[in-house]
Amino acid sequence: MNEIARKLAPIAKDQAEAQYREAPNNLEAEQALLGAILVNNDAFYRVSDFLKPVHLNEPLHRKIFEVAGDIIRMGKIANPVTIKTFLKADEKVGDITVAEYMARLAGAAVSIINAEDYGRAIYDLALRRSLITIGEDMVNIAYDAPLDMPPQSQIEDAERRLFELAETGRYDGGFQAFNDAVALAIDMAGQAFERDGHLSGISSGIQSLDARMGGLQRSDLIVLAGRPGMGKTSLATNIAWNVAHAYEPEVQADGSFKARNGGVVGFYSLEMSSEQLATRIISEQTDVSSSKIRRGDISEAEFEKLVGFSQTMQKTPLYIDQTGGISIAQLSARARRLKRQRGLDCLVVDYIQLMTGSGKSSDNRVQEITQITTGLKALGKELNVPIIALSQLSRQVESREDKRPQLSDLRESGSIEQDADVVLFVFREEYYVKNMEPRDEFDPKYEEWKQKFESVKGTADVIIAKQRHGPTGTVKLAFQAEFTRFTDLADPSFTQYEEH
Repeated sequence: MNEIARKLAPIAKDQAEAQYREAPNNLEAEQALLGAILVNNDAFYRVSDFLKPVHLNEPLHRKIFEVAGDIIRMGKIANPVTIKTFLKADEKVGDITVAEYMARLAGAAVSIINAEDYGRAIYDLALRRSLITIGEDMVNIAYDAPLDMPPQSQIEDAERRLFELAETGRYDGGFQAFNDAVALAIDMAGQAFERDGHLSGISSGIQSLDARMGGLQRSDLIVLAGRPGMGKTSLATNIAWNVAHAYEPEVQADGSFKARNGGVVGFYSLEMSSEQLATRIISEQTDVSSSKIRRGDISEAEFEKLVGFSQTMQKTPLYIDQTGGISIAQLSARARRLKRQRGLDCLVVDYIQLMTGSGKSSDNRVQEITQITTGLKALGKELNVPIIALSQLSRQVESREDKRPQLSDLRESGSIEQDADVVLFVFREEYYVKNMEPRDEFDPKYEEWKQKFESVKGTADVIIAKQRHGPTGTVKLAFQAEFTRFTDLADPSFTQYEEH
């Protein structure tokens, strides 16, 4: 028995020490940084782009750093005298007042040369504390095994929290100061001024559409809907390729890359295989019809054109996921992984009705669609990327004389219409007029039909039925059915925007 007790003694000691382990922090580094800032306010700007008050471990140090930052941003001097007014007068640090404590910090400061190193050390320790919190939560939830959180849900939740931590250095969300939001808005305006086309969003590559939408706005859920045969998938692949092909990376101060123009695109193709999608894009860009490519009915010159373009495609940051019936949770997890590993600036989902919700299978499809659209909107905000989600329209369009789609035509439309920031309908009158061709070419109505067909041939309407940031209306585009390609109309007189 004594032998067992002797062997268990070190284990018990280790467990006792583990229970009282202090979260990683460096009080001296925090003191040194604050001292440097109080002596020379320039030290604040060496760390302010990555270090926030929440990253400091000591509550008093957080308050001093926050107040000092506010004073410095207002163009005033932050020192022990100006800061003490904003702190509690009766608060003490041991036997001395807070004012005396700040005076000591300033007195002990030597220079601001090492301010950034101190800031980095504090930031890294804050990340480690956050990792410990996430890890402890994972362990506790796994032990408790709550019924409403199966293991797969726990994995997705942990991955989401880790992604937020990797992207922003914190994962607790919460309120954002209005002056921070204003600064972001000004930055966005500056980027729009420098970007090609002066767009606040990412260019879709179709100028007449960009002119009305200002590009694809980050964090927006853009629903692109249409009846079968209207070309909604074609328009989505056109935009996806244009964005990826225009990608120009820009190196940031921390060594990461950011898109100056264009962007990295993730394409969820739930309906078509990656090979079919690639064939479409090749056809669009090489003027070789996809039917000829599939049959192998191409000339040597066309084959060389295909090979040449395939080399261009290999360098283009367009990533395709062809998993059918993917859930919103799986889609979100894969999108986070793509952004973390390769970057992500735009996401395309083809299409909403082929996705599944994250919960149990439900007979109520409307509730499931609500869960999907709410999840897509939340994902767009989390990743700060525009999400283009394709959607079907109900058959009631076909029963009307006027086939132009309306918001009420969206299938399970309540949540789609509500959650979307932008709703676009693709409408090709040519498709319907062609089906009305009289069988007898000597029919008196044949000439009338022919004139009507010629007037709509090769054109398409993109109806902006909803837009939070601008007006609704219709943009006329050219459509080449053979190559499934949407472009701006060559004749500027046709590019007039019809506002509603």
